[in-house]
Amino acid sequence: MIFSLKPLFKRFVQEPPLGWAQLSHQKVRLLVALSGIAFADILIFMQLGFKNLLYDGATLVHRNLKGDVVLISNRTDLLGDGQTFSRRYLYQAAAVEGVESASPLYYAWTTWVNPWDKEVTEVAVIAFDPVQPVLALPEVNQQLEAIKLANIVLFDRKSQPTTGPVAESFDEGKTIATEISGHRVKVGGLFTLGSSFFLKGHLITSDWNYLRLFGADSLDGIAVGILTLAPDIDPQAVLARLQNRLPQEVQVMTRQDYVDYEITFWSSQHPAGTIFNFGAIMGFIVGVVVVNQVLYSDVNDHLAEYATLKAMGYSDRRLLMVVFQEGILLAILGFVPGFSVSIGMYGLLGGLTRIPVTMTLGVALQVFTVTLVMCLISAAIAMRKLQSADPADVF
Repeated sequence: MIFSLKPLFKRFVQEPPLGWAQLSHQKVRLLVALSGIAFADILIFMQLGFKNLLYDGATLVHRNLKGDVVLISNRTDLLGDGQTFSRRYLYQAAAVEGVESASPLYYAWTTWVNPWDKEVTEVAVIAFDPVQPVLALPEVNQQLEAIKLANIVLFDRKSQPTTGPVAESFDEGKTIATEISGHRVKVGGLFTLGSSFFLKGHLITSDWNYLRLFGADSLDGIAVGILTLAPDIDPQAVLARLQNRLPQEVQVMTRQDYVDYEITFWSSQHPAGTIFNFGAIMGFIVGVVVVNQVLYSDVNDHLAEYATLKAMGYSDRRLLMVVFQEGILLAILGFVPGFSVSIGMYGLLGGLTRIPVTMTLGVALQVFTVTLVMCLISAAIAMRKLQSADPADVF
């Protein structure tokens, strides 16, 4: 029989703490159970952390764009796949009623040569017209004059160590020159953005430097069009007008929709998202197995006592609450060390990858809910053994 959660928790509060007495009776078994739950929680936390690491790294640029509406090619799956749309469509969008300005963003993956050991790594080049800045990064917007100069780039101080000690050397006043895409460039400033699973860092430069790096036709294809809407305008009405005016080759969406669009690709179409989801599921299964073994063994060892309680008038439902007490207590006590260790692991992971991995309230609540469900499922499975407790066995 399936009971609703509300009566279960109500009875749990009213029920004397028999569950805790059962658990604390064998302290070694309790410690083993809590270790197993903590391990399962850490596994789930880390998989969710890896997944958030992937999503946060993939949407670094998206989340730091200015403007209200973005335009991308209909063939685009993710920023950096090389799919662009014609510049003339951006001009068409700029003429739509309600659009105050339309700015292009150019984006390409390229190779960076470490100036010290000549190791080649992959970085992303972000380019735009310095007169029309498209990034909400104060550090970048304070250095727009620098990127107007020929062959000058800004370097992301959160780039991976394989790119070399560029930020440290620049802060010491040293001149940093290297090669990207077969062209000589010089670092003219620093900014802070971050790296990702697949990119070691980011560079920012002007559209004219982008033209020098990637050829005469590079400015004809726009990676992202950023539109700023006029004040006090209905965004949905402008979106509708843009969709009617522009061809199907161009997708029109809000900035937040663009972030969600990228995350959807990584979560549902790329193997990395599937792998991390599978890892979280495996952590859940490990937890169910561990808790089930503990509760099943506890019920089996105390079967005579449960039969005595039945003889005293305890119903199966009331005994079920005792087992659920144990499950809930295990969930709470096992979650605390798992959560604490995971915070440290997140800090270590962020330091190693230079991608911030933060423990959010949403992730913590998600894992705690999963832990609670894991323990309640285990309690329900263990209850099958409890049903075989016969008062006649006592006599």
